[in-house]
Amino acid sequence: MKNYTIVKVGSDYVVQAEERSVLKVASRRRAAKLVVEAAELLAHPAADDAAPAPADEAPVAPDLPEGS
Repeated sequence: MKNYTIVKVGSDYVVQAEERSVLKVASRRRAAKLVVEAAELLAHPAADDAAPAPADEAPVAPDLPEGS
């Protein structure tokens, strides 16, 4: 995350991304750790996006009650 700030509001800390409040925690250290973890997750492509599902597997439909 490039544009973020951590602001103290009362006894809590609010993480703001591009001037929008996105998270409120009680500890500044916890807020900073969550920002670092979010930046790492955003830097790596998701496993679902990287590998497409095999074409031979059909999606499983949920069981519906009789008469629906």
